[in-house]
Amino acid sequence: MKRLESTPLADGYRMPGEFEPHAGTWILWPERPDNWRLGAKPAQQAFVDVAAAIAAFEPVTVGVSAAQYDNAAAALPANVRVVELSNNDSWVRDCGPTFVKNAAGDVRGIDWEFNAWGGLVDGLYFPWDKDDQVARKICEIERACSYRTTGFVLEGGSIHVDGEGTLYTTEECLLSEGRNPGLTREEIEETLRQYLAIEKVIWLKNGIYLDETNGHVDNICCVVRPGVVLLAWTDDTDDPQYEISAQNLEILQNTTDAKGRAIEVIKLPLPKPILITAQEAGGVDAVEGTLPRCEGDRLAASYVNFYIANGAIIAPCFDDPNDAVAAQVLAEAFPDRKVVQVYAREILLGGGNIHCITQQQPE
Repeated sequence: MKRLESTPLADGYRMPGEFEPHAGTWILWPERPDNWRLGAKPAQQAFVDVAAAIAAFEPVTVGVSAAQYDNAAAALPANVRVVELSNNDSWVRDCGPTFVKNAAGDVRGIDWEFNAWGGLVDGLYFPWDKDDQVARKICEIERACSYRTTGFVLEGGSIHVDGEGTLYTTEECLLSEGRNPGLTREEIEETLRQYLAIEKVIWLKNGIYLDETNGHVDNICCVVRPGVVLLAWTDDTDDPQYEISAQNLEILQNTTDAKGRAIEVIKLPLPKPILITAQEAGGVDAVEGTLPRCEGDRLAASYVNFYIANGAIIAPCFDDPNDAVAAQVLAEAFPDRKVVQVYAREILLGGGNIHCITQQQPE
């Protein structure tokens, strides 16, 4: 399909909110043993659980390497489409396309330049060349025209939009040295405006404590509906996360969205700190150029890293007392959707969670 030289804004396209209707969901199959323990077998089961949960509400496609194709096809439910799709790792939220649509319902994809969360500055693995082709390939499979942002690096998990002109992100990520160091904040905002048709960027300060993505917004704050957001929260003033969340709360309470609305903030409590065990760390292959997994490392666990599907919220749980609290908060925030929790420690061990491994394709 055609790669376009224009921009979505010029062509009348915008990025819908995740809560708007989907045609389906994309996922990539995990396999690399230097990120996923025990040859990725535990992670693969977690991905199957997520795919099955979403597939009860909307179509799911899983992209798989040639080497893992038969294994994935055997493990996944029959109602999940499996396609061969080379990749370096399984974070389709970040390397896959950000879909945009116009008033007539035509859908196109944005193919952001991808550099593994920081390139040679502080990226998480090398190489990332296959990942950087994923967005284009998904657009080809879906016969969707695409826009390539050559020279502009972005991951889908670093942004959230309300579909009505407002974009949420963090300074920690979009202003990091490993993304677009040659651009000013204003130039970054203008690029986002041209590609997503947004009118206002709300800059939170930092993301979840020790998040290796340089603080992706999708792990700390997300849009429930225009004018309403969920914010990861802790009441523990001794936790480093407290100051981060409190600062972001202050920013949200002292700004308005693109339509001039005050922003309602719903606090979503965090699980207690989750640390990598010796057994978990020992199951990961040590490879030069890949961020190691070490015993005692604190993981960036957050209930905010959920996926909004058609009629459902697919949310992580961690065998933590706050699992039930999070489910209740989500049920109240999304009264028209069913909350489905999936045990997600194995995904978290890889560096992300349910939102990070999914990408919505608008209806």
